[in-house]
Amino acid sequence: MAESTRARARGTERRNGSADDAGHARERNGRRMSAADAVALAKEQLLELTGRPCESVSSVSRRQDGWLMTLEIVELERVPRTTDILASYRVQLDDDGNLVGYQRVSRYYRNQASEE
Repeated sequence: MAESTRARARGTERRNGSADDAGHARERNGRRMSAADAVALAKEQLLELTGRPCESVSSVSRRQDGWLMTLEIVELERVPRTTDILASYRVQLDDDGNLVGYQRVSRYYRNQASEE
């Protein structure tokens, strides 16, 4: 119960343009949020939704209306670790750092080579 109260409080702080528990600055005095702050917010919000921490960031880009990024999450841990199943999530934040949307765009084994 206390965790959900903290989550609601963080959401209120985001909307009001203040800092969250980790001290990440939001837009203040007309300054835009940095990419590092946007990624930290996206990781926090994706963790709340999926229950799994972000392992890495594959991409991040500033858009006119916020941020778009791709985060990697371990969805199924296995032994050996090379057979873990990971997923790529596309996450969109608005200018205030609020989650606008997210979508799992792919799943793959950790040892699977990317065809980019």
